[in-house]
Amino acid sequence: MNSQTNGKGVGRGYECCPRFDPSLWDEREVVWTDKPFLREQVRSFLRMPINMGAAFKRGFGRLERAGALPVHPIWLSDKRSAWGADLLIETDKEIDEADIVRLTGTFICKVFDGPFRNVRQWIGEMGRFVESRGRKVERLFFYYTTCPKCANKYGHNYVVLVAKVG
Repeated sequence: MNSQTNGKGVGRGYECCPRFDPSLWDEREVVWTDKPFLREQVRSFLRMPINMGAAFKRGFGRLERAGALPVHPIWLSDKRSAWGADLLIETDKEIDEADIVRLTGTFICKVFDGPFRNVRQWIGEMGRFVESRGRKVERLFFYYTTCPKCANKYGHNYVVLVAKVG
């Protein structure tokens, strides 16, 4: 998924998710200052999202209607607990009556490829990678780059771990 779609074929006229280029994110450091994101809530069961598709549809629809969807937005999953997560979708302007959160800080990114069951391994590897750069993970986000259907189509299930570091 990217800026053109919400993963359900709904969006700016594209069929679904374009191919993801991991070189744009892998082992990159970015600095954000008050970067705005629309927050949508996702229900989970033991950290597995239950209504992620509905949250994407709701969030992307709200941003498109408001004319606030950037050309290439990113979206981050912030796992709050085993029972819920926040889906943060980048926006490029304020939206009335929307839950907007702002991220500020230095973030280190690393791309992983494989099934969701590897997430614990990825988290450990990400922690070691961040420490190798002399930093500590303060908060960890997940950027799911394609829907499951397109991950299967492309033969890659890329997930970017985005660590706010201190």
